[in-house]
Amino acid sequence: MTAPAEELLLAQLPFARLLGVRLVTATREEVRAELDWSPERCTVFSVMHGGALMGIADTVGGVLAYLNLPAGAQTSTVESKTNFLRAVRAGVVTAVATPMHVGAQFIVAQTNLLDDTGALVAQTTQTQAVLHPRR
Repeated sequence: MTAPAEELLLAQLPFARLLGVRLVTATREEVRAELDWSPERCTVFSVMHGGALMGIADTVGGVLAYLNLPAGAQTSTVESKTNFLRAVRAGVVTAVATPMHVGAQFIVAQTNLLDDTGALVAQTTQTQAVLHPRR
């Protein structure tokens, strides 16, 4: 992804910028982003907060849906479910979103969240509504 393209997407995502999400690649087939571990993003015992992990997952899923929208449509998350599998206590989390379904009314994204070793730390499935322009 080019720096200008990343900046254009992030300019539309103020919460993702606040969280510290970095977009790495963004195509219709895959969106990849990174989030650094930091004490400010943790809960007890220096474990990255589930909300931070869900925030990056929602971001990449939303970008994936946006890139798969028909002309003139918008999107909004209508459902999101995350399974947390292991703690993140250091390093960088990489989120990789891929489409499970791209339809006229809904787009479903699956996001794998990986730690520095490539181990799966969480998996999110989210449904994005396709909001067509009003006539």
